[in-house]
Amino acid sequence: MAHSLKIFCCFFFFFLFSTLSIIPLSHQLEQHPLDSLTPNEFIRVQAIVNQSHPTTINDITFQYIGLNEPDKQALISWLQNHRPTPITAPPPRQAFVIARINHQTHELVVDLSYDNIVSDHIHHGFGYPLFTFQEQNGASQLVFNHAPFLAALNKRGLKVEEVICETFALGWFGETKQNGRVVKVMCYYLDGTVNLYMRPIEAITVTVDLEAMKITHFRDRLVVPVPKAAGTDYRESEQKAPFGPELKGITVVQPDGPSFIIDGSRVRWANWDFHLSFDARVGPIVSLASIYDTEKQEFRRVMYRGFVSELFVPYMDLTEEWYYRTFFDAGEYGYGLCAVPLEPLRDCPANAVYMGAFVAAQNGMPIEMPNVFCIFERNAGDVMWRHTETMIPPDLITEVRPDMSLVVRMVSTVGNYDYINDWEFKQIGSIKVTVGLTGLLEVRGSKYTHKDQIDEEVYGTLLAENTLGTYHDHFITYHLDLDVDGEPNSFVKSKLQTVKVTDQTSPRKSYWKVVSETAKTESDAKIKLGPDSAEVLVVNPNKRTNMGNFVGYRLIPGSVASPLMTDDDYPQIRAAFTEYNVWVTPYNKSEKWAGGVYTDQSRGDDTLATWTSRNRRIENKDIVLWYTLGFHHVPYQEDFPLMPTISTGFELRPANFFEYNPVLKVKGPNNVRGPNCSVSSSGLN
Repeated sequence: MAHSLKIFCCFFFFFLFSTLSIIPLSHQLEQHPLDSLTPNEFIRVQAIVNQSHPTTINDITFQYIGLNEPDKQALISWLQNHRPTPITAPPPRQAFVIARINHQTHELVVDLSYDNIVSDHIHHGFGYPLFTFQEQNGASQLVFNHAPFLAALNKRGLKVEEVICETFALGWFGETKQNGRVVKVMCYYLDGTVNLYMRPIEAITVTVDLEAMKITHFRDRLVVPVPKAAGTDYRESEQKAPFGPELKGITVVQPDGPSFIIDGSRVRWANWDFHLSFDARVGPIVSLASIYDTEKQEFRRVMYRGFVSELFVPYMDLTEEWYYRTFFDAGEYGYGLCAVPLEPLRDCPANAVYMGAFVAAQNGMPIEMPNVFCIFERNAGDVMWRHTETMIPPDLITEVRPDMSLVVRMVSTVGNYDYINDWEFKQIGSIKVTVGLTGLLEVRGSKYTHKDQIDEEVYGTLLAENTLGTYHDHFITYHLDLDVDGEPNSFVKSKLQTVKVTDQTSPRKSYWKVVSETAKTESDAKIKLGPDSAEVLVVNPNKRTNMGNFVGYRLIPGSVASPLMTDDDYPQIRAAFTEYNVWVTPYNKSEKWAGGVYTDQSRGDDTLATWTSRNRRIENKDIVLWYTLGFHHVPYQEDFPLMPTISTGFELRPANFFEYNPVLKVKGPNNVRGPNCSVSSSGLN
């Protein structure tokens, strides 16, 4: 969800942009068709749209501007003919724009090659585009000139200058008539801490019409104690003794420099080659990931495009001020818009390299977002492979290879939560995707100061005096367009089946075997992961290894969670894409955001779940794998006043993709041995 601190960050980026020089396109490096839009391109998009809809007679706000992904086949054809020298022209460079023009939502495609509008459609369906920082800030500021709100603060003995407010999407709960672009405003109290989320001002609800930018409803339901400020500040400078044990420093040194190369948006490391871009809605996008096969002496395709498609965060509190808190962090607030600058040596190690990005302001002008990505090589002391052979005396044969990987990281602070997003590339051919959750809980103020006082359903855990940590979920859905050795792929789901031995062929009574099924349609591919699931694979049915196995990649899940809300609950209708952990669809350029294009107040009629209801064929097709991971978050006192990071993720790992272990012949880096130890047949010296 959005809040005033993010709005502060937005104005910080505005300040940075005011000192930024726009580089003429003629002076830039060669542009890749999948590169994020440049500052100049944002400016041109704004000018083209404003020329078509003059601002002198039209009220225009830009809710989203991003790259209009080029036609996939045209891009692949261009890539195949582009290196080492360009033969064909690149696909047309276009922008996809969602704008509010005279209180209507317009979808526009702007051609940047010809500086014209290719299409301009008005959205007449349900739902609204994501919020901008400027309108959220405007809505949250209205309360400070609203007499009933000021009276409510005075009744509670609160100082208005210590109050911070934020906006909340209000969702949909069965209304037949559309509410218009409306948000709720809730507020918090500082006065002795910067941890505003631990000091909610409960039971005051303000409703704001974003289009008219005015308060349409106010309610002060009851007075609830504001939790104390003491013990809530998380800043290092504010901590008092006793302190935890202090560790000695660990230095990351690469005396020969990094092993990766960044060429524009293209990243090359070890046997990997991929493209990295940024989008205001979804954040990092990893494209064209290919791995070098040393035996075939060629790069082989693994993933065309991968990104976070949506985050669904429903809270389980049914009170009047809480029941609607069922957030879609990407579709309502922008997962990329909420990216924050990474702190060197804190967010990323000393050997990290940083990259920035740009997004569009409400007026269409570009805003610089510095250091939103860091890229670094990781050596965490793990082992990639090893073996010690003791059966050939007198020799003791030991071979060990350290596990080295390349990490791309972004942090998105969506209101109270900080999401740490890692895409990690491993030499064994795996792509490991991890998300870490930290930051601040969304707590509810309460009259209770001890658990024994509670005699009603409070929908959470009492973490401190007057402070309830509300039960909630996090579901994160990834869009993974795998192209395993090419576009035509199939989805194979396997189970481990117990077989009883009924004859006398063996003293054993049972064994297990793998039973596999190739999904023919979308309905065949929907999976709720659990103890019965074994292997989930994407294979290329047109390519086999020398042993006759289909080449493929398998999905190795991390923690598995499924929704516990009923299917007819309105938030779950909107988030029906979380019902299954795995979905598979045929590639469709327009199907990229699992919650639909217009998520604010959506009604579940344009989601991954509705797309798959067509039950299209997916066998030996260009297919997309969708994976949803999740947490059921029951808060504990250790989560107060700030939550330690909890992580989960998944791995895309080769499955008969190579003829044998692809890192058998990998040599360790020159400095893998420490200065004070050596390895011999008799152990460490």
